[in-house]
Amino acid sequence: MIASHLLAYFFTELNHDQVQKVDQYLYHMRLSDENLLEISQRFRKEMEKGLGATTHPTASVKMLPTFVRSTPDGTEHGEFLALDLGGTNFRVLRVRVTDNGLQKVEMENQIYAIPEDLMRGSGTQLFDHIAECLANFMDKLQIKDKKLPLGFTFSFPCVQTKLDESFLVSWTKGFKSSGVEGKDVVTLIRNAIQRRGDFDIDIVAVVNDTVGTMMTCGYDDQNCEIGLIVGTGSNACYMEEMRHIDMVEGDEGRMCINMEWGAFGDDGTLDDFRTEFDQEIDMGSLNPGKQLFEKMISGMYMGELVRLILVKMAKEELLFGGTLSPGLLATGQFETKDVSDIEGFAKRLHKAVRRLVPDCDVRFLRSEDGSGKGAAMVTAVAYRLADQHRARQNTLESLKLSREQLLEVKRRMKVEMERGLSKETHAIASVKMLPTYVCATPDGTEKGDFLALDLGGTNFRVLLVRVRNGKRRGVEMHNKIYSIPQEVMHGTGDELFDHIVQCIADFLEYMGMKGVSLPLGFTFSFPCHQNSLDESILLKWTKGFKASGCEGEDVVTLLKEAIHRREEFDLDVVAVVNDTVGTMMTCGYEDPHCEIGLIVGTGSNACYMEEMRNVELVEGEEGRMCVNMEWGAFGDNGCLDDLRTEFDVAVDELSLNPGKQRFEKMISGMYLGEIVRNILIDFTKRGLLFRGRISERLKTRGIFETKFLSQIESDCLALLQVRAILHHLGLESTCDDSIIVKEVCTVVARRAAQLCGAGMAAVVDKIRENRGLDALKVTVGVDGTLYKLHPHFAKVMHETVKDLAPKCDVSFLESEDGSGKGAALITAVACRIREAGQR
Repeated sequence: MIASHLLAYFFTELNHDQVQKVDQYLYHMRLSDENLLEISQRFRKEMEKGLGATTHPTASVKMLPTFVRSTPDGTEHGEFLALDLGGTNFRVLRVRVTDNGLQKVEMENQIYAIPEDLMRGSGTQLFDHIAECLANFMDKLQIKDKKLPLGFTFSFPCVQTKLDESFLVSWTKGFKSSGVEGKDVVTLIRNAIQRRGDFDIDIVAVVNDTVGTMMTCGYDDQNCEIGLIVGTGSNACYMEEMRHIDMVEGDEGRMCINMEWGAFGDDGTLDDFRTEFDQEIDMGSLNPGKQLFEKMISGMYMGELVRLILVKMAKEELLFGGTLSPGLLATGQFETKDVSDIEGFAKRLHKAVRRLVPDCDVRFLRSEDGSGKGAAMVTAVAYRLADQHRARQNTLESLKLSREQLLEVKRRMKVEMERGLSKETHAIASVKMLPTYVCATPDGTEKGDFLALDLGGTNFRVLLVRVRNGKRRGVEMHNKIYSIPQEVMHGTGDELFDHIVQCIADFLEYMGMKGVSLPLGFTFSFPCHQNSLDESILLKWTKGFKASGCEGEDVVTLLKEAIHRREEFDLDVVAVVNDTVGTMMTCGYEDPHCEIGLIVGTGSNACYMEEMRNVELVEGEEGRMCVNMEWGAFGDNGCLDDLRTEFDVAVDELSLNPGKQRFEKMISGMYLGEIVRNILIDFTKRGLLFRGRISERLKTRGIFETKFLSQIESDCLALLQVRAILHHLGLESTCDDSIIVKEVCTVVARRAAQLCGAGMAAVVDKIRENRGLDALKVTVGVDGTLYKLHPHFAKVMHETVKDLAPKCDVSFLESEDGSGKGAALITAVACRIREAGQR
């Protein structure tokens, strides 16, 4: 297409008949948009072949990984050396990059010749010469005593295995140095420098000139993610999603791919678009059948393509009066620079791209000194990433717990459990180990209809739970949700409990059971002290409740008094429990081995069946009783201070209850997002994230919700979810930023799961030791959004328990509707035991 436009210059004076004949020659070189879109689609297929592990060997477009994983972000700084080797001359450069708000790059360079005998001699001689020139350059600048980082532009066909490892496939451009093909060129340079022994450098990266071009322009325009060279030859590179690159492990982030697109069409893909002139050029080239796309678009061939067309037209007397000059007949006499004078290549390229991809806003930026400066920029970016990575890892290291630390957490939890169980130390214990007076789990013989109340927030539920045994064994539930108006939450206790009884009456009428007297279980999820199964003293209101006359009172008595005031029905309030115990009982109905309840959601707590002889606050030695651990307060006495980080301290100090529930603040959903937010702010202030720019929204406490952790760690779609969440927080993030945020979320959530697992390991091992067993089989009933919704929390917690309590075979069973159903099942068990005692 380009050639046809170039030729038009010659034909402005032709008559109509001549123009028609000329058009016959040019017809196949004039490509319509439909033709170009077809070529584009074929190209896309070849790209995908080049990226695929199984199809890569046969792909014409090789799509080679470069191990360049990031483009410049403008914060790079430092002094770097660069070598630029791609022909008979090569350059050594010193590049100074400053980041003082001006983004300045200063360069000094020296060109050195490579004698022809070295190009055809041994590899040792060639690389010794390169080291000699490098030493000469450093002497001149008096920097030989510095160990500077160096980037190496090596523009020959290579296979890269790392950023600083590149194996030469074959020499081109007249080079034939022996002993180099198949070798790593970075190792060859390092060896040559070591042989000299008078200076040392740190070779960080080796790239080709296309990648260098992208990195040079990327420093000036951070949207630059593509490099293109159209000169003597042609090639392109671009930042590809890691998940598409089958030849490299890992699926997060991006990597620059060197396309080697000049070979597009070598498999025949372009045969229907190649003209007789393209075929003639190919047959007369040094590499027939190779680089067919390059031969249609690059400078080495374009002038010759025009010459061949002009010769044929002159022979048929359509041009120059049929006269053929010796110059026109000589190969290579029509140079591409002559073509450049005639036609605006760049302008036509830009227009074609914008026309074919109207949904993409494509800007073209001309590279200044792409290869040398680009190698330095790759090095600068690699250094920035390495420095920032080290700084971030040093910070995150404090959140990564070793096995020894987790075993110590388990040991301390066990100590605190024993202090809470002991009458002598209970008052000062941080883990309170409260008796619940639930002395048995379901055995499958429970039956009957039960009411349950579930009060733990601004809404509460009334449930009818039908428990069946025998062949029809199962639980059937009906429930209705009622709201509690704020004026009732903040009114008197009588008003609150009258409202609750009014809702019960409405529910019984709704179910057609008005006047029926049923046993009732009450899930009351506020801090309480229990004296019996059906007596629970409210210690203090939380969750926005302030009803007067309730704190210090038995909530069962308050409920019974409200029922009596109504005088419509009577209920047998059998049990009052918290949601953790309800979870254990719900799962205990499904699995008789379930003797532990765990909640890891907004908050966290655990309960388990303890031997009565160890529960010193309650009289009696026989049997077992469920103990509500209230383990969220573990560490309130300072026993976890050596594991708490500056971020835990900051979250605690700004919470509604500073110094309280410290373990919960390290493991539960209400706080994990806030820990992450504090880390992100710290990283940003230190210039390790978001280019040092903190958004106002990120400064807002609680803005980074824990559900974001689950969403971010679930994201396998090119980090799009991460980018969307960060955008919601007012943060313009790069791909690198998204990877860092994901890593922070992973570290914080993993620590939470491990701490939770260490606590649970203490519980299961205590049960095993209580019973004098060599091995214990036990099930934990679990509820809570963090456990259920986070993609990795449960797995990490399970692995930790297995590792820290190897003598216990622990299963985990998710609870369905633990709080309501659990209260009814506790009531059912209590009724079963009561009936058995009456017989």
